[in-house]
Amino acid sequence: MKRLSNVIHQGLRVRQLHATSSRAFPRQVGIPAPPQLQKTGLLFDEDVLTPAEEEDTNEGTSAGHMYLGQQRQVLQYMRLIEHDMPKLVQYRVPFTPPSSERPLIVRTIDYCGEEHPAASKRVVVSPVSQLPLRTQDAIHNIKLLAGARWSPEPPRDSGIGSTEKVDEHGYIKISCEDFPEPGMNLKWISDAFDRLIDQAHSGKRFTDVPVDTRHIEARKRKAKKGEQDLGARITLKDFPKEWLPVDSIGVADSPHETSTEQQPQQP
Repeated sequence: MKRLSNVIHQGLRVRQLHATSSRAFPRQVGIPAPPQLQKTGLLFDEDVLTPAEEEDTNEGTSAGHMYLGQQRQVLQYMRLIEHDMPKLVQYRVPFTPPSSERPLIVRTIDYCGEEHPAASKRVVVSPVSQLPLRTQDAIHNIKLLAGARWSPEPPRDSGIGSTEKVDEHGYIKISCEDFPEPGMNLKWISDAFDRLIDQAHSGKRFTDVPVDTRHIEARKRKAKKGEQDLGARITLKDFPKEWLPVDSIGVADSPHETSTEQQPQQP
C-alpha cells in the first residue's frame, strides 16, 4: 500500500492518502503524531542517523587471508603425505605384463567425476601376433582390412612402454565414442575385432596385394620427421611395375633404392 502522510503540528489534523479503495479501508482522522516526531521533528532517533564507527585497522586484508588459506591447504596435504600415504603400501600390486590370453589394451579418459563428452570414449590396441590368427595369410589379410588403423609400431597413447618388445606384425588400434555409455563403445570395438578376425579367415588370398603404408608416411611428413611435401623424393617403387624396364623391376622392389636421376621409360 502506498501511503503519503503530511504531518502538520500545532493542533491540525493528519491527512492520509491511500491508493486502495476508501470503502474497504475508511479514512481515520484525528490520529496524533508519534511522540518522537512531535518532540524533535524527526521520526528516528539521532543515534540511528549518525555514521557508523570506523573499522578496526588492525584487521588483516583480504589478500592476507587468501594467502593464509593457501598455506593451510598446503599444510593439510603435507599432513596427508606424512601420515596417510605410508598406509597405501599395503595396496601395492606388482606389475605383470599381459599374456597372450589378454591381448587387448584398453585406454580410458577420466575427468575426476566431472561430466565430459570424451569420458565415454574407449580406445583398444592389440598386437597382431597375439590375435587368434592361424595362418600367415590371415595375418596379411587383417593388415589389409585394418587399413590406416594398423601401424608397425605401437601408438604413443597405447600404453605400451618404449622398453617393451615391439611386435613383429605391428598393432591395430580401434576407438569408438559414438555411444553414450563406455560399455557400449567397448562392446562395439570388441565386435569390430571379431569381424576383422572372421574376415581374415574367410579363405580369400590377397598375398599379391601389398600393405598400404601411405598413412604412416603422411604421419611422418606431418610430424616433420623425414621427407617433406615440398622436398619429397620420388623413387622407382612409386611407379607401377608395368611402366618400368625389366632390369629395373628388381631395383624397384628394394626398399633402399632412392635413385631418380633417369626418368623411367614406358615399354
